[in-house]
Amino acid sequence: MERLVVATGNPGKIPEMAVYFEGMALELALKPPELEIEETGTTFLENAELKAAQVAIALKDWAIADDSGLTVAALGGAPGIYSARYGANDGDRIARLLQELGENPHREAAFICALAVARPDGSIARTAEGYCPGEILTAPQGTGGFGYDPIFYVPEIGLTFAEMAPAQKDAISHRGRAFAQLLTDWPPT
Repeated sequence: MERLVVATGNPGKIPEMAVYFEGMALELALKPPELEIEETGTTFLENAELKAAQVAIALKDWAIADDSGLTVAALGGAPGIYSARYGANDGDRIARLLQELGENPHREAAFICALAVARPDGSIARTAEGYCPGEILTAPQGTGGFGYDPIFYVPEIGLTFAEMAPAQKDAISHRGRAFAQLLTDWPPT
């Protein structure tokens, strides 16, 4: 495998994923924008597999997809697979989550990342899931990161994702843990 198509229309995913493939002779390519994949799965892993398989089949190339988001126990796992659609922008999503959680003292949460790699025929060659437990703060802290990072506090580190240096976040995040698992015995066959 010399090329791996990233099954997303978000160009920011290329440098984000490239960090984990550093030192490998592998070209990461973005899927064509006209190739739309509807996320109809009910779990992060189902959506990752769906996107990877459909892009691989359409382009007859190896493909990788991720699906990730935040789950909050007191909200029954919400926003879950709808994390990116929980509001119009990061500020709206954070405001809605904090409003829905209110004064609830049970603020346990987790970021989850599912990865799937598909062969050119669409069969799934490898999957991985990473999990990072944490808590939801009552107000944002930190200026780094994106999404829910300013309100996601990681007790084992004592910082929010938004307060961590990028390398520190990459090492302990749900995405970092999923990639560590995925890249054992790489490349897939």
